Amino acid sequence: MAALSLYLLLSCVFLLSLFHTRFAEVLCHEDESSALMEFKRSFRINTTDRQRCIYPKVHSWSLDGSGDCCSWDGVECAEVTGRVIALDLSNSCLSGTMSPNTTLFRLVHLESLNLAFNSFNFSPIPYGFSNLSRLQYLNLSFSDFSGEIPHIISQLSLISLDLSLNEDGLLHLPKMGDFIHNLTRLKKLDLSYVNLSSPVPPILANFSSLTLLGLSYCGLNGDFPVSIFQLPNLEVLQFYANFDLSGFFPKTHWGSPLKSLNLGWTSFSGGIPTLIGNLSLLNELIAGPCHLSGLLPSSMGNLSHLTTVSLSANNLQGQIPISFANLNQLSELQLNSNNLSGDTLEWVVNLTKLTILDISDNRFSGELPSSFKNLKQLRMLYLSFNKLHGDILSTMWNLKDLEYLHLDSLNLNGTLDANDLFKLKNLKTLQLSSNNISFSKTFINATSSKLARLYLDSCNLTEFPQFIGYLSELVELLLPHNKIQGTIPRWTWNNSRESLYNVDLSNNLLTGFENNQTNLPLPNLRYLDISSNLLETILPILPPLVEVYNISNNFLFGEIPTPICEVSSLVMLDLSNNALNGKIPRCLGSIGSLILLNLARNKFHGMIPPIYPNSCTLKMIDLRENRLRGIVPRSLGNCQMLEYLNLGDNQINDTFPFWLSKLAYLKVIVLQSNKFHGPIECHLCQLNFTSLHILDLSNNSFNGKLPSKLLGSCHAMKVIDGQDELAYMSIDPLINITHTYVGRVEMTYAMTLMNKGAETKYEKISTILMAIDLSHNKFEGFIPEHIGDLKFLRMLNLSHNFLTGSIPPSLANLTVLESLDLSLNNLVGEIPQQLASLTFLEVFDVSHNQLSGPIPRGTQFDTFGSSSFAMNEGLCGSPLPNRCTNVDNTPPPPSSFKVDHEEDSLFDLDWKIMLAGAGVGFLVGVVLGHLIIDKKSRWFLHSSKRMAKGWNR
Repeated sequence: MAALSLYLLLSCVFLLSLFHTRFAEVLCHEDESSALMEFKRSFRINTTDRQRCIYPKVHSWSLDGSGDCCSWDGVECAEVTGRVIALDLSNSCLSGTMSPNTTLFRLVHLESLNLAFNSFNFSPIPYGFSNLSRLQYLNLSFSDFSGEIPHIISQLSLISLDLSLNEDGLLHLPKMGDFIHNLTRLKKLDLSYVNLSSPVPPILANFSSLTLLGLSYCGLNGDFPVSIFQLPNLEVLQFYANFDLSGFFPKTHWGSPLKSLNLGWTSFSGGIPTLIGNLSLLNELIAGPCHLSGLLPSSMGNLSHLTTVSLSANNLQGQIPISFANLNQLSELQLNSNNLSGDTLEWVVNLTKLTILDISDNRFSGELPSSFKNLKQLRMLYLSFNKLHGDILSTMWNLKDLEYLHLDSLNLNGTLDANDLFKLKNLKTLQLSSNNISFSKTFINATSSKLARLYLDSCNLTEFPQFIGYLSELVELLLPHNKIQGTIPRWTWNNSRESLYNVDLSNNLLTGFENNQTNLPLPNLRYLDISSNLLETILPILPPLVEVYNISNNFLFGEIPTPICEVSSLVMLDLSNNALNGKIPRCLGSIGSLILLNLARNKFHGMIPPIYPNSCTLKMIDLRENRLRGIVPRSLGNCQMLEYLNLGDNQINDTFPFWLSKLAYLKVIVLQSNKFHGPIECHLCQLNFTSLHILDLSNNSFNGKLPSKLLGSCHAMKVIDGQDELAYMSIDPLINITHTYVGRVEMTYAMTLMNKGAETKYEKISTILMAIDLSHNKFEGFIPEHIGDLKFLRMLNLSHNFLTGSIPPSLANLTVLESLDLSLNNLVGEIPQQLASLTFLEVFDVSHNQLSGPIPRGTQFDTFGSSSFAMNEGLCGSPLPNRCTNVDNTPPPPSSFKVDHEEDSLFDLDWKIMLAGAGVGFLVGVVLGHLIIDKKSRWFLHSSKRMAKGWNR
C-alpha cells in the first residue's frame, strides 16, 4: 500500500513538472515581444510632466535574458496561451506621436488597453483599432489625442470606453447617437471634454448595463432625457459644465444604485424631489451652479452615505432641514449663494467629519452655536454675507486644522486679540473685509503662523495692524477702503519681504513712506495698488517683478524716473491724477509687456514719445489733460492690439491721423480739445474703422466737409452683436497672482460726459454705447445722407460748425438715438417729420440755425422745451409761441424708417437733462479696477485645464 502511495505521489510530481515546462514554453510569443519593443522605441520618456508621469513602465522592457514580455511592467498574458491580453501603460511618461500603423495593432489578442495619462502630442486616434477585435476595455483618457474619434471603435465589443479629459474640445464626435448605437454592452462610457455639441442621445436610456456615464464639458444642449436617471445599474452620472443642457430631476420611479451625481454648471431647473431620499447609496451630490429652486427636502437626511453635497449658486429657499444632522459622514457641504435662511445652525454641530463648510451669501441669522467648536476637522469655513452675529470668532479658536476662514460682511464689531488668531497654526487665508473691527496691540508670537492671505478691505481701520509685521509667509495683503492715516511703516513687511506678491493699500489716508524711503524692498512683488490716498512724494521706485502698478489719484510730484522702464514685466501702469511733470520717458512705449498706460491728468509736457516697436502690446493709452504738444507719433500704428486712445485736452498740433484706421481693434478715439486742423478727407485711403464705438474730435480746428468716408467705415455702429447681453468695455490680462496661481485683472473703461461745465461720471462704458462728437470745429457743407446707416448710434453731436443744407430724413434710421445736437450751424429747411419716430430721443437741439416750417408733433417731440428750437425764425408750432398757419401740424403717419422698441435707454435721465443745449464734447477716461475677487474674496482664476469634478475652488 505504501508503494502504491509513493507511486501516485511521484506521478503527480512528474505531471506537474511536465505541465510547468509546457506552460513556460508558450509564454511571450516573439512577434508580440517584438511589437512591444517597437512601440517602446517610438516614444521618448518625459519624466518632467509631474501631472501624468508616475513611473515609466517601459523601462523594465528588455529582450535580454529570457525576454519574457509577460513579466514586463504593465503587460498581462493569458496563462494557457501566453498571448498578451492586457496592456496597462497609464501614467508611464510616454511622449510622442501615435503612428497610424502603431505596432500595438499586432497584439490581436488584446482584451484591455490602457494608455491614459500620457502625451501623444495631439495625434489622431488611429483607425487600426479594427485589428483588435477582442478588445473590451479601452482607456485613452488624458493623453492629448485630437481630431475625430474613428467610427471603427464603435464596432468593437466594448464593455468600457474612456476617452475623457483630452485637451479641451480638440477631440470631437459629430454624431454621438450613431457612434454608440451598437455599443449596447457598455458598462462604462466616459467622453468628458470630447466636443459633442449636440443633445444627449435618447438611446442612452436603453443602455441598461451602464454603471458609469461621464459626459462633462461636452457642449451638450437641449433637454436631458429624464429616463437616464432611472437606469437600473447606474452608479456614476457626470454631466458637469454643459452650460446649455437643461433638465429636471425625476418625479417618479427614482431608486437606482446611484453613488455619484454631478450636474454642476448646467441649466437644470425645478425642485429637488423628495424621491432623492431613495438613493440610499449616494455619496456625492453636485448640482450647482444651476437654476434649482424650492426647498431642500427633509428626505435628504436619509442619505447616510453622503460625503459631498454642493448645491452652490442656485435659488434654493427656506431653512435647512433638521434632518441634515443625520448626515454624519459628510465631509464637504457647499450651500453658498442661495436664498436659504434660518436663525439656528444647530444641525451643523453633529457633522463632525466636515472639512469644508460653505454657507456664505445666504440669509442665515442668529448666533453660531457654542458646540460649533466640535467641528475639529474643518479646513475651510465660509460664513460671509449672512446676518450672523455674536462672539463668532470665539467659537473658531479650537479649530486647529482650519486653513481658510472667510467672515466678511457679517457686521462684526469690536477689538480682536491677534494672539487668539495665531492659535490657528494652520490658517492660510483670513477674510474679514467689510466689518468694523480693530486689533489689539499686545505682544504677539507669530513665528509659526502660516497666514498667507489677509483681506481686511473696508474694516474701518485707522492704522496698520501690528501683527502684520510678524508674518513670515504673507503672500497677499489687502487693506483697501479703510481710514489708515500717516506714513506706510517699513515694519509692515519686516518678515514677509521675500513672500509678498500682492499689496493693495488703495483708498486710505496715507501721506507717504516712513523716512521718505520710496524704494520698496519687495523683490517678488507682482501687484501694487496705492491709489486714491494722500501721498505727497516722488514716484516710488518699483520692485523688479511688478506687473500691475496703480498709484493714481494722489499728489505725486516730480518726473518719472527712467529706471521704471527696467521693470520689463509691467503689464499695467496707472499714474493718472497726480502732479507729475517733465517729459514722458521715451522708453515707456518700448516695454514689451505693457498693455495699459494711463498718465492722464498730470503736468507732462513735450512730445508724445515716438518709439513704439513692432512688438507693442498696448491696448489702452490715456494721455488726456496734460500739456503735450507736437504730433501724434506714427509708430503708435505698431500697437496692433490698441482698443482705446485718449489724447484729449492737450496742445497737440497735427492733422487727422488716418493711419489709425489700420488698428482693427480700436474702439475709442478721443482727440478733443487740441489743435488738430485741416480736412478729414482721404480720397485714396481705404479707411476701415471697423470696431469703432466712440469718436470724439470736438473742440479742434478741423475743416472741410464732414468725414463722410470715415463715418461710412464704422461698421460696428451699423451692426452689433450681443445687444441682449449686458457687457462693458474692458481688458483683463493674465498676471501672476501668487507664485503658484495665474489670474486676471479686469480694467473697465470709464466715461465723463461734459456739458455746460457740468460733469457726469460713468464708471463703466457699455459695449452698446455708440457715440460721435464732431462739435466745435469748422466743418461745412451738407450732413451726409448715409449717416443714417449708423443705426446703433446713441449720441450724435455736430453742433458749433458751419454745416449747411437740410437735416437728412435718414437720421430717422438711428432708432436707438438718445441725444442729437445740431445747434449753432447754418441748417435750412424743415425738421423732417420722420424724426418723430425716434422714441428713445431724450435730448434734441437744433437751436441757432435757419430752419423753418412746423415742428414735428408726437412722441418725444412733445417733451422738448423751446430752447431746443430757439433762434430759428422760420420755425413754428409748439413749444414755440409762433403758430403755424395753413399747415397740418398733426403727428406724422408711421414712418417707413424701421423703429426698434426693444432697446432700453442707456443713460440715466439726469444725464439726458444735463446734455440738453449746445454740447462741448465728451471725455472718455479709464479707471484701473482691483483684482477680481468674488463676494468671498477668492481669486477668480482661469486655469488651462478646467476642473473635471465639482465646483472646486
